[in-house]
Amino acid sequence: MDDTCLAPAFPEFSRDDWRKLVDKVLKGADFEKKLVTRASEGIAIQPLYDKAAGDVPRAVRAEPGAWAVTQLVDHPAPAEANHLALVDLDGGASGLALRFAGAPAARGAGVAINTLADLEQTLDKVMLDLIPLRIEAAPWLSRHTAALVAALVDARKLKPADVNIDFGLDPVGDIVRTGASPLPVDAQLDRLADTVRDLAARGYRRTLVRVDARPVHEAGGSQVEELAYALATGVYYLRALTDRGQSIEAARDAIAMLLPADADQFMTLAKFRAVRLLWARVQELCGLEPKPLHVSAETSWRMTTRRDPWVNMLRVTEAVFAAGVGGADNVTVLPLTAALGLADEFARRQARNTQLILLEESNLWRVADPAAGAGGVEQLTRELCALAWAQFQKIEAAGGVIAALKSGLIQGEIARVRAAREKQIARRQLPLTGASEFPNIHEAPVEVLNPAAPAPLAGDARRMDVSATFEELVDQARAGAGLPENLARVASPVAEALPVHRDAEAFEALRDRADAVLAERGARPKVFLANLGPIAAFTARATFAKNFFEAAGVEALGNDGFPSLDAMTAAFRASGARIACLCSSDAVYDEQAAAAAKALTAAGAGTVYLAGRPSAELEAALKDAGVTRFAYMGADLIAVLSEAIDLA
Repeated sequence: MDDTCLAPAFPEFSRDDWRKLVDKVLKGADFEKKLVTRASEGIAIQPLYDKAAGDVPRAVRAEPGAWAVTQLVDHPAPAEANHLALVDLDGGASGLALRFAGAPAARGAGVAINTLADLEQTLDKVMLDLIPLRIEAAPWLSRHTAALVAALVDARKLKPADVNIDFGLDPVGDIVRTGASPLPVDAQLDRLADTVRDLAARGYRRTLVRVDARPVHEAGGSQVEELAYALATGVYYLRALTDRGQSIEAARDAIAMLLPADADQFMTLAKFRAVRLLWARVQELCGLEPKPLHVSAETSWRMTTRRDPWVNMLRVTEAVFAAGVGGADNVTVLPLTAALGLADEFARRQARNTQLILLEESNLWRVADPAAGAGGVEQLTRELCALAWAQFQKIEAAGGVIAALKSGLIQGEIARVRAAREKQIARRQLPLTGASEFPNIHEAPVEVLNPAAPAPLAGDARRMDVSATFEELVDQARAGAGLPENLARVASPVAEALPVHRDAEAFEALRDRADAVLAERGARPKVFLANLGPIAAFTARATFAKNFFEAAGVEALGNDGFPSLDAMTAAFRASGARIACLCSSDAVYDEQAAAAAKALTAAGAGTVYLAGRPSAELEAALKDAGVTRFAYMGADLIAVLSEAIDLA
């Protein structure tokens, strides 16, 4: 017997043995209702999974080793953007994501780069042959931006084969974001193929075409919609490039993907594993020997909050863990203040250190696909693959991704999922810490950088010729020509653009309304917590009510209870509140709630709430006594609290 192995010392138990113990605890309650939950993707999340049996497919990085810590470069001023980038690289970052002004993900920021001189200043002292660089251009300007970057590589006398640049050519993504195209779609694909061919001829061997699933996520889509869109777009690019003379191998090698990572840890982990397995299947069906897909990750914009932004640090930690363990080749962390404005050096440091701790202290990168064989993760991965493949087939049956966008198929699926998600958020079935749960209405402001927008180019400044070949564009960039005007402004409609949402927006809007009341009156809206009975009886519901109302910025005035109704009504009058909420146990409600409601109404309470959901018989009696609203788990907080701000 091996003394180092403890397993033989313990008896073996089967799933049936476990289920018998569970049923004993449930005492007849429904197993499915109590212990099985469903993700927004429709996948049932079981309480226990068996170890995966047999060999399982591995989802490994395109290149072995640690994932790259990729930091955003998005300050509008090129000189300051350069300073921040060098600080990040000196502080442990191993890659950069350069966002040009006008890039959708820049959200009003982005580096004001128009000419080669601007780009040189932004990337001064950045060694392009030592780090990966991701380019994010304004819509419809990625081809011209690629020419600008190629001109910089030429100016530095670097070999294109020695640099790792993600050029991010993505005309489908531009249509998804803007709903329009400056040229017919086929003409855009012609230019895409020409640009890919010219970049490859120059010797660039890394990512030329990027499939970006962030717009689907930000519009409210689930992991299934993200994966299906990514597959459909990837296949669309394969067809477009091969139809225009590229070999299937060259087309495959030109494509990479960028997926968002959110705080749904296991679903995100499964998604990053699934995308590799799904793309390997696509390659097999194309007659190719599968090669690992290059997958970038960026933490979710949708999950960020403006209120209590410190919680964003916890969210991104889960997201980075999931993406890293799931096999992302590089990860970008949005700073904790991303939803508030441009991040300062502190927020940027926190972003990169989140990754560095997980890489260097937790050593997450040292095992390739560490979740392989784990029953729960393998099951989630398989189910995501199956659902995403089915959705991908729907898109293909509709004629491909552009046809599915034109018909509204993709937008409709996303809108359906988003509506269900928004309902869950409003009812706190999907809690948002700091927004819908545990709000901090007295939080201190958080510092952000908000530099003035840079002055636009003069009207007579030379600009690249929109119709020029790629090589002509590079020559024009060398000669000092700037990027063209924003082509999105002259684009013609193609399909409905996907909207951009954050999960916390509805609650943040309520908080903004409450803050406006504070600014107008000098005091925020208030609700008086009428705590009945002993502390042990009312504490749970008083805590619930405080979180309930303060999620909308309505201050909950707590207390330790009252010896009499007279004392309670006197405290209510002194509080200055216009509304009150009864808080206690069901037993105390039976005895005291009706009388308390009458007393509060007589004392001037315009509206009396009750924390909890009483029986139908008691509810009728309470309504007769003056209780007009109920605050309970599962209520539509957005609707209830929108009214509460007006009443308070």
